[in-house]
Amino acid sequence: MSETPKTPVAILLSGRGSNATALIEACARPDFPARICLVLSNKPDAPGLDMARAAGLETVAIDHRLYKKDRKAHERAVDAALQKAGAEVVCLAGYMRLLTPFLTTQWAGKMLNIHPSLLPVFPGLHTHERALDAGVRIHGCTVHLVTEGMDEGPILGQAAVPVLPGDTAEGLAARVLRQEHQLYPEVLRRYLTKSPASTPAEAALLVA
Repeated sequence: MSETPKTPVAILLSGRGSNATALIEACARPDFPARICLVLSNKPDAPGLDMARAAGLETVAIDHRLYKKDRKAHERAVDAALQKAGAEVVCLAGYMRLLTPFLTTQWAGKMLNIHPSLLPVFPGLHTHERALDAGVRIHGCTVHLVTEGMDEGPILGQAAVPVLPGDTAEGLAARVLRQEHQLYPEVLRRYLTKSPASTPAEAALLVA
């Protein structure tokens, strides 16, 4: 039986890399249509880089602080590293940088992001606190294509969790994160194989 062709995918992160870990584990499966060609961070001390090195992956840190306020110059260095690694798709996994049109244009249609809310509601930061303050009954996470507008790109998949009585932001965040770890690899698989969800439940999973 022939092996599944594997698309080279780069991961961008700024922190611990829990979603990156989920992607790396998925890509290690023989039947998954991607391999990780690079894990890149804007923070040299990001724990996610250590995790990637332990997995035997190529890593690079491009410290944004060295570029002062020149975001485009930093992104040119990031793009050069992505091109050198042969990346064909980029997955943002907790990459805490606002991207300029340079990078979003360079990777238009080829850059994915995971966001901890059911977009289009609660773009940006502090999503769990805002969900609780708004009194919503359903919260969740979204994987979308990255465009120039923050958290505005086309939605590729979502997973929902109920907001429980007495929920705290920390407890809600933990439940959402578990769904992120399932959703991101599955959406990446569908994106690469161009196989749409066969049922609404596959596109937006409601977890009881």
